[in-house]
Amino acid sequence: MNSLLRNILNVFYPRCCPVCQKILKDQNRLICPECEKKLKPIGQPRCYLCGKPVEKGEYCADCLRHPHIFDQGRGIFVYDDRMRKSVLRYKYSGCREYGEFYARAMYLYGSRDVRDWNPDLIVPVPVHRTKLRMRGFNQAAFLAEKLGDYTGIPVRQELVLKIRKTKSQKKLTAVQRRKNLEEAFLVNGEVNGKRILVVDDVYTTGSTVDAMASCLKKKGASAVYFLTVCIGRI
Repeated sequence: MNSLLRNILNVFYPRCCPVCQKILKDQNRLICPECEKKLKPIGQPRCYLCGKPVEKGEYCADCLRHPHIFDQGRGIFVYDDRMRKSVLRYKYSGCREYGEFYARAMYLYGSRDVRDWNPDLIVPVPVHRTKLRMRGFNQAAFLAEKLGDYTGIPVRQELVLKIRKTKSQKKLTAVQRRKNLEEAFLVNGEVNGKRILVVDDVYTTGSTVDAMASCLKKKGASAVYFLTVCIGRI
């Protein structure tokens, strides 16, 4: 029944490539062959702490300048212009099916890191209830649930809540971003001794992941890691 319904939906609402947005000739694919060849995951060398691509050295300039609260993490793709457009369509234009490709890529290219981190729980970055009503879904929670299906790691959507409405982070400086997120999150459950994997769509300065890590560690989490679809350059 699910297969039949999917085939019917593909006829009236055909799946598009999440990168170039062209209709997929093969509706069973998540990305077109042309974009699949061009879109490469971040390899080595990359920052040991946040995973940003670097030319040399163990750490990126950002992690050398600003100590982080999280323990380690990585993004799968560079947050360039084409991925920025893709993520914006996913978040704001109703292209939720893009999340299936993102989550699959996170699993394929990030599974070794996830095994090394050995998290007890996957926790998505929460959104405030007003933004959730406006957007209709939490893009990070969608990715977390899919990643949980792939890995078998339990997902706790409500473990961390966003209790304070904040300004958009886009146009803020790194210092302003950290200030903007102070006391914005609340841990809503037991995390003592747990290793937590935080999932989000994009990592830029790390202020959101640090704010999550701060509140989780204050409640006793032993380690906090992150995995995102994209990560900005230095």
